[in-house]
Amino acid sequence: MRDFEKGKLLNRKVFYSGRIVGLHVDEIEIQGSKTIREVVSHPGGVVVLAEVEDGRIPFVRQYRYPIGKDLLELPAGKIDRGEDPSLGAARELEEETGFRARRLDLVCTFYSSPGYCDELLYLYYTDDVCQTETNYEYDEEIVLEYYTLSQAIALTLEGEIQDGKTIAALFWLYHRRNQ
Repeated sequence: MRDFEKGKLLNRKVFYSGRIVGLHVDEIEIQGSKTIREVVSHPGGVVVLAEVEDGRIPFVRQYRYPIGKDLLELPAGKIDRGEDPSLGAARELEEETGFRARRLDLVCTFYSSPGYCDELLYLYYTDDVCQTETNYEYDEEIVLEYYTLSQAIALTLEGEIQDGKTIAALFWLYHRRNQ
């Protein structure tokens, strides 16, 4: 059993272990009291903010089944267990946009929703790419769109971009440019 600095795992019941996520319910002790935590486990993911010619940023528009609609997002995807996140980022960028990064800079890592999920996301940036070809997965229907940073910020403020990792990346770049 795992001991945490502020909590102790007493019991774990695994309900599901799938291709992408797992679900377990933990009985834990925090400050002398027992409680339950439902946890979605995820191997982690990457998101890539790439700037190509003329400062345009490639975005992917794709249908997201859990919310029942298309979302406009930066290229992103899960990393395989044990995979170097930079390799996953390079793969996702090329598969989804047809751009190969000559260089990827790690901006930061962050948790997507730590109240119930352990997914750690790695945000990468590049402005050094070369054109290749897309290679979508069999179940992906992606439309590639390009926006400048100012257009993307406007789309975010208008509610057109609602993906959290994309919003975080865009405002990071906005802050970098305007500090």
